[in-house]
Amino acid sequence: MEEYELFDENTQAIVYGFQTRAIQRMIDFDYVCKRKTPSVAAVIRPTQTDYIAYHKVFFGTHEIIIPVYKDLSLAAQKHPNASVVVNFASFRSAFETSKEALELDSIKTVAIIAEGIPERQSRILGKIARERGKWIIGPATVGGIRAGAFRIGNTAGTIENVILSKLYRPGSVGFVSKSGGMSNEMNFMISQNSDGIYESIAIGGDRYPGASLIDHLLRYEHNPKIKMLVCLGEIGGTDEYKIVDALKEGKITKPLVIWVTGTAAKILPKGLQFGHAGAMAGSDKETADAKNSALKTAGAIVPDTYDTLGDKIRETFEKLKAEGKIDPVEEFEPPKIPMDFAQAVKEGLVRRPTDMVCTITDDRGDVPLYNGKGLDKIITEKKSIGYIIGMLWFKKELPDYAQEYIEMVIKLTADHGPAVSGAHNAIVTARAGKDLMSSLAAGILTIGPRFGGAISDGAKYFKMAKDKGMTPMEFINYMKKVEKKNIPGIGHRIKSVQNPDVRVQLLKKFVNSNFPTHPYLDYALEVEKLTTSKRNNLILNVDGCIGICFLDLLENLGFTEEEKQDILNSEALNGLFVLGRSIGMMGHIFDQKRLRTRLYRQPWDEILFYRD
Repeated sequence: MEEYELFDENTQAIVYGFQTRAIQRMIDFDYVCKRKTPSVAAVIRPTQTDYIAYHKVFFGTHEIIIPVYKDLSLAAQKHPNASVVVNFASFRSAFETSKEALELDSIKTVAIIAEGIPERQSRILGKIARERGKWIIGPATVGGIRAGAFRIGNTAGTIENVILSKLYRPGSVGFVSKSGGMSNEMNFMISQNSDGIYESIAIGGDRYPGASLIDHLLRYEHNPKIKMLVCLGEIGGTDEYKIVDALKEGKITKPLVIWVTGTAAKILPKGLQFGHAGAMAGSDKETADAKNSALKTAGAIVPDTYDTLGDKIRETFEKLKAEGKIDPVEEFEPPKIPMDFAQAVKEGLVRRPTDMVCTITDDRGDVPLYNGKGLDKIITEKKSIGYIIGMLWFKKELPDYAQEYIEMVIKLTADHGPAVSGAHNAIVTARAGKDLMSSLAAGILTIGPRFGGAISDGAKYFKMAKDKGMTPMEFINYMKKVEKKNIPGIGHRIKSVQNPDVRVQLLKKFVNSNFPTHPYLDYALEVEKLTTSKRNNLILNVDGCIGICFLDLLENLGFTEEEKQDILNSEALNGLFVLGRSIGMMGHIFDQKRLRTRLYRQPWDEILFYRD
């Protein structure tokens, strides 16, 4: 790449700052220009915790990965071919980061987007760049663009603007201005009155930009692919007089169409600033009229007003074309950037099948809905946990007795001491130093056929027996001879007829007093009479009683047979046990952490060491 070229179709940049939209716009520009490689080599995100991360972007229709580094030096080391830094750092840190970039051997150009950098710091950066033979675009700039090759950040706006301005392929015009906003308009104006832009640079509106208008015009002068120059100056400062001198000294020989904005200042209050820090005339020499007059006298093509600037560009271009000095542009149809899915959905242009169906809640509005009922109403009406479980599990507003039954189950299953497997495993895990979630999961994962599973299995087998019309004795024989297993929900290690389980007594009393009917409980109690006649501890235990009474609950709530089977298959009964027992497990976990207990080790005298 020649010295007068800042960018070409192989130029790559390191983007300082996680500006996802600007990064995607740069890559989209690459795609419409038919670049083979993306122009963004890496991104710097100093706030990230990892030294390197990755960011996904679209390159046309395909996703690619761009590495994201914590610091600039590492990115430059990993990507030595990257010659540009696009610096989106804030004005508070832009000086330090730009200085670091200029001091890296591999970086040739730094674009400083931030406004408000102290003038002293801007002058220091400019001095470093000149001493090291490097270029600064900015500060306070949108950047610049090399048509068909490379784009800085958000330069030229949306991809639609890029295509309208024919920036996807190079033209013959080199353009430079102070204003980034005006450069967008000028890119389009030039495309309508010539074969388009070759390169467009916005040097920035601060009083001390890293490179001046004349610096870029002289680059364009030396570039044989640029046939004419267009420049947009502005009121304030004396930069345009350097262009006047260059014209007089013959340093600029190519046709230069130029306009200095701010001619309306003469009818406005003196000292008024026009947007940019440098756009304020401090003397008659700094007025737009004085500059336009001096430029015209020196040989520049200066229109009478901004309105006729496009006409002057067209006249100059047509003259060069007639003289055979303009090479034909290689035109092509740029690839279309696919619309982002989110935008397409917003505009109603696509329909996409959903990945998930939810019929119980909706949290997209101001208030989350539980089966259509606003959470605010649930709170203000002081609805119970049983009510919420009904809405979220069974999609019904359960009657009071059903809510009370569910809450009773949760209370009855909340804890059964530290020795049962679930609580024990939660305690052991907590004592190993694990967090709450891990410790709780260790306990919950113990729930199965021998611990907690009897609730679900008890309901399953008692429902099967009663629904098939088996007598209690037929059911007992079936379980013994066909299933070859004990009846789930029958039997207790400690409790017996003479030492009844208080929890079961409470459940039976509640169901008999509140359920309109309870055929499954009645059936289970008939089975219990036969089993306890054989051995007095073969009683209906709490797990079995919960599951069997749950069948009666479903019966009373009017669920169809299919709905009842769906609820049982969904493991709602296990859900009640998990919900209740989690309360106790968490209590044991908190207890161990509060006691600051050490790592658990099974005592040797509780282990039988056996050698076969």
